[in-house]
Amino acid sequence: MKRARSLATLWPAAEKVRWRAAMERPGPSASPLSAKTASFQDAVRTLNTLQTNAGYLEQVKRQRGDPQTQLEAMKLYLARSGLQVEDLDQLNIIHVTGTKGKGSTCAFTERVLRSYGLKTGFFSSPHLVQVRERIRINGQPISPELFTKHFWHLYHRLEETKDGSSCVSMPAYFRFLTLMAFHIFLQEKVDLAVVEVGIGGAYDCTNIIRKPVVCGVSSLGIDHTSLLGDTVEEIAWQKGGIFKVPGSPGERRYLDGLGLALKAQHGVPAFTVLQPDGPLAVLRDRAQQISCPLYLCPPLEALEEGGPPLTLGLDGEHQRFNAALALQLARCWLQQKGHQGLGELKVSRPSVLRQMPLAPVFQPTPHMRHGLRDTEWLGRTQVLRRGPLTWYLDGAHTTSSVQACVRWFRQALHRGQRPSRGPEVRILLFNSTGDRDSAALLKLLQPCQFDYAVFCPNLTEVSSAGNADQQNFMVTLDQVLLRCLAHQQYWSHLAEAQASPDLWSPPSPEPGEPTSSLLASHPPCTHSTSSLVFSCISHALQWISQGRDPVLQPPSPPQGLLAHPVAGSGASVLREAAAIHVLVTGSLHLVGGVLKLLEPALSQ
Repeated sequence: MKRARSLATLWPAAEKVRWRAAMERPGPSASPLSAKTASFQDAVRTLNTLQTNAGYLEQVKRQRGDPQTQLEAMKLYLARSGLQVEDLDQLNIIHVTGTKGKGSTCAFTERVLRSYGLKTGFFSSPHLVQVRERIRINGQPISPELFTKHFWHLYHRLEETKDGSSCVSMPAYFRFLTLMAFHIFLQEKVDLAVVEVGIGGAYDCTNIIRKPVVCGVSSLGIDHTSLLGDTVEEIAWQKGGIFKVPGSPGERRYLDGLGLALKAQHGVPAFTVLQPDGPLAVLRDRAQQISCPLYLCPPLEALEEGGPPLTLGLDGEHQRFNAALALQLARCWLQQKGHQGLGELKVSRPSVLRQMPLAPVFQPTPHMRHGLRDTEWLGRTQVLRRGPLTWYLDGAHTTSSVQACVRWFRQALHRGQRPSRGPEVRILLFNSTGDRDSAALLKLLQPCQFDYAVFCPNLTEVSSAGNADQQNFMVTLDQVLLRCLAHQQYWSHLAEAQASPDLWSPPSPEPGEPTSSLLASHPPCTHSTSSLVFSCISHALQWISQGRDPVLQPPSPPQGLLAHPVAGSGASVLREAAAIHVLVTGSLHLVGGVLKLLEPALSQ
């Protein structure tokens, strides 16, 4: 890391000051504004004070207490906010967890049920551009006015109900938003709420839900190991914690419809996609321990058989697993609530695979087909075409999801039209955060044969002080800079392992030379791959686009953007390229920052 530390000193001193000011957590003496005079940005800034700062987060990880106690604390916060866990039963919740694809599964499920004319609520995380994206009514983020109103109502309610014995008067960031979502869904009288688990399942704060209508588990893999465990089996145990015991007349009706014998006590129906044997066995055991009926989703091909193929609004082969799970969740919900038009069953008797009953094979209804086709979920296998530039956006951040991302990207390139003349350039824009294995993720991306690999922090601008939605107190300046430099080193080492050239060290800037917005760079090693590190997303996009994206038109590039020879020569290549393909991946927060600049309407 000695090299990374020396490169970090190239960060401009003025930017360092602005960064540290933006990162500092406001003190407890800051008094909340009146709900009548506060703006949406005021609400978001106050919400941000509930983020756990980086130092405290490390302390919590080292001294983590009983997770069950944390869940009980969430119930106390709910009570202080004016609700009881029983009140959440009115929301007719679909509760979804998983390592990858759980957000896409929720998006498919919500859109399918909305196609039936139902009023839907949808709680998800993280947000890409604005925090209000996390709470949706009928597929749309709640308005700034509604967010502001409910934020201050909940904030003041929690302030009023704190007592001297409470060591923490306010719930942390994600807990607060979860409480806020429940209040909004109840106030808006939604017919159902699709709730995506934050992290894990068993001890996630959404798991105060006691009677969901149905539960789902998307594909499992390794992620959040410091919280969930180091093996996929340990993670599966956490995910299976959302399975629930109590039954209802609707659940009995669903089991009768499958021709299954009833037990005296049975739980809420749950569904999962095909998993590796180890984690699937853990899920099966977790379900059996509480008599929860857990079903394995048949592949989408089984539902398409005998009818036209299903069209999905989300691209990529891996989305077919998410769509298959979503259809089962939606159909189960509709059946339990006594709705008609569920799709004709193709198999009269239930079958078993890997000691688990298969979910029903049925003919998808027109409503289901339209819902799958019309699903939108930004930042997941999303393509934006802008003149010679094509942006491929996917927030993949685990080994399995990056593998799926690489397959999707290469297939998209294969399907696309090649320019009749002029060179094509491939660029990777990457960042990774948390306890994820960045080196492993970058190795998976190597087969895409990028001409340039660009690394930057998850910050739209050098200073996020003017944009509350981009503020993040959970990391420090030094952490994000060193992380980006480490990513560059990983990439260079991977190239060296293939080509074994001598390592090239960039010259130190001469006194009086302009400070480059580029922190560091390496020239091509294999496949003409150069790697660059920029101080923020805006600077990275300006270099990549070279003014050729008709939407991305910043006032003027920062001084020194092309000061380094690799950046300068690369700029010439990009200005002359007939086609530029840019894959943005590794972090949903990175994708969100890119979308903020490429799609300004999302910030309105």
